[in-house]
Amino acid sequence: MASPISWHATLAVSLGLLLAGCASVTPERAFEASAAAAQARTGVDARLLRSDADRQALQAEIDTLLQAPLTQDAAVRIAALNHPGLQATYWEAGIAQADVAQAARLRNPGFGFSRMDGGGNRETERSVSIDLAGLLTMPLRQRMAARRLDETTLRVAAAIEHHVNATRRAWIEAVAARQALTYARQVADAADASSALMARMTQAGNASALDLARESAFHAEAGAGVLRADREANAAREHLTRQLGLWGKQALYKLPERLPDLPAAPAELAGIERTALSQRLDVQAARAAASGTAADLGLTRTTRFVNVLDLGYADKRETGEPKSDGYEIGLELPLFDWGGARVARAEAVYMQSLGQVAAVAVNARSEARAGYLGYRASYDVARHYRDQVIPLRKQIADETLLRYNGMLASPFELLADAREQAGAVHATIEALKDFWLAQVDLETAIGMRLPAPSPTDKKDTPQ
Repeated sequence: MASPISWHATLAVSLGLLLAGCASVTPERAFEASAAAAQARTGVDARLLRSDADRQALQAEIDTLLQAPLTQDAAVRIAALNHPGLQATYWEAGIAQADVAQAARLRNPGFGFSRMDGGGNRETERSVSIDLAGLLTMPLRQRMAARRLDETTLRVAAAIEHHVNATRRAWIEAVAARQALTYARQVADAADASSALMARMTQAGNASALDLARESAFHAEAGAGVLRADREANAAREHLTRQLGLWGKQALYKLPERLPDLPAAPAELAGIERTALSQRLDVQAARAAASGTAADLGLTRTTRFVNVLDLGYADKRETGEPKSDGYEIGLELPLFDWGGARVARAEAVYMQSLGQVAAVAVNARSEARAGYLGYRASYDVARHYRDQVIPLRKQIADETLLRYNGMLASPFELLADAREQAGAVHATIEALKDFWLAQVDLETAIGMRLPAPSPTDKKDTPQ
């Protein structure tokens, strides 16, 4: 008949095996929570690529999206699915999920066997032991691993949100640079024609050498402007390409001709600080990290004196002697290390995490306020150019042309007005770009997308 200790050991091992089977090691399960959190804030549905079939399907999807000029929504979708670095980040959720499964598994039991022969006698000993301390603290370790999984879930979702917003910024800068390059070429063409006209007028004696020099200088500066705009457009496009993770033929995508028009009205937001604290993933991650360190502190205090405790069954057989059995206990004696340093470290880490939560919250409040003020100011500037500066410049250009046709204005006045109008159009494009960038910054600061803008009142920016 087996002894009671053997039944206890068998029961402990069975319990450990039962708990081990409860945790999943499927990475998709953990990543789905991250993708859902990111989707709620960015509108982008991220996906984990696990096989060559998944990658081939994605490439076909990207080819379809790239057949038309790349919209901002298409850009962020490609970036969320195709960027290799972001895909690598997705696997952090799978690693944390595996840690949760590992925390539900008991350390393998130890088996010992010894045999000694001498003087016609033979002595054998056998033992089986389990990690009793690990079994007793297993629930606490499982809760800690689950909290770390929650932290990782938030961290992965935050990485998706950060990459999506960075891609939106890159798309805005790339399209604005393309629009500025197009206009710079138009200005250069006009400057080339005006310079040729001025040269003919000079030859006919209707313009001075000073007038010709002015037009030639403007022509040269317009050419330099094209070179500078081309450099900036290439740099902005390559930045966007890196965000998308594209290369080869797919990097030859087309961009829209111009930025979206200014909305009819800016978004009105109330309680932006409260929204930022409730929606921002970095705030939630800091809170989860503080909660996790509190759990770590509890475990450290629990195992302060006893960190190793093994319990096992043992029997002994000796020639000519009846079999004897019993149990054995392995215990780490706290003679030199009472665990005080571990507890002090855990307490310091916990207090540090509380300070980090406060710092993240203060920064989130400030960034939300600054983001909204920047958004409103950028909208006012862009609207001022659209509704005030450009109409006045157009009126001046129309009046100057009328006076020129009526022989009341000279060609020099017509050319001077064209130069001034070019500067106003460049400033308008920059103002519109600053507004859309400010909107992305505000969405980043409050951790959510702004409501869809109302249709524009069709006071378009210049082409």
